[in-house]
Amino acid sequence: MQKTLLLTGANRGLGLEFVQQYLAAGWRVIAIARQHADALTAAPPPSLRLLSLDVTDWHAVATLGDRLADERIDLLLNNAGRYGGDAQELGKLDAEEWLRVLAVNTIAPAMLVQALLPRLATGAVIASISSKMGSIEQNTSGGAYLYRSSKAALNAANRSLALDLRGRHTCVVLHPGWVQTDMGGASAPLTPHESVRGMRAVLERVMPADSGGFFDYDGAPLPW
Repeated sequence: MQKTLLLTGANRGLGLEFVQQYLAAGWRVIAIARQHADALTAAPPPSLRLLSLDVTDWHAVATLGDRLADERIDLLLNNAGRYGGDAQELGKLDAEEWLRVLAVNTIAPAMLVQALLPRLATGAVIASISSKMGSIEQNTSGGAYLYRSSKAALNAANRSLALDLRGRHTCVVLHPGWVQTDMGGASAPLTPHESVRGMRAVLERVMPADSGGFFDYDGAPLPW
């Protein structure tokens, strides 16, 4: 039976790569983005469903389950993210931008899970793209207040999801590595293909006992 992935942030970088790799692996993909890439809209295959949605439009998120009443989701992947710009050192913090980063990176994933719970298949996996920058233990350089705090909060929310959904769904957060995307830059050591291939392998082998965990793209556990 064909499995279904629902993915946010599907228009570029890791999100677009996730769509392409899961389609190639025979999955049905529900790709969510504010505006979809030409690579997806030009000639979408029958196994690809495109939905336009801003993940911080709380009303639209709350009613998403109704729009997907005919779907059964095996993997919910919260990939949409916001870095927050370069002015993230003490003395230059922007409260409004900080709130926008928290909305996208922390609140939206939890709200999406809440809205889509009735559409999740038995044993479905819930995964969110986090970052090593959200690890409090590994923060040895300071700065990046907006991004670090949003990913640390995402990790905390995922742990609560894992406990609340214990026995029903496996919930994990993943670090994609340092990747050649708009956020990672051209000097990053990993290509999107390599990063996504690694994370897909992790998601294929996670077990209920792994729920609540924080993993690198190669499967190594990461410290909080």
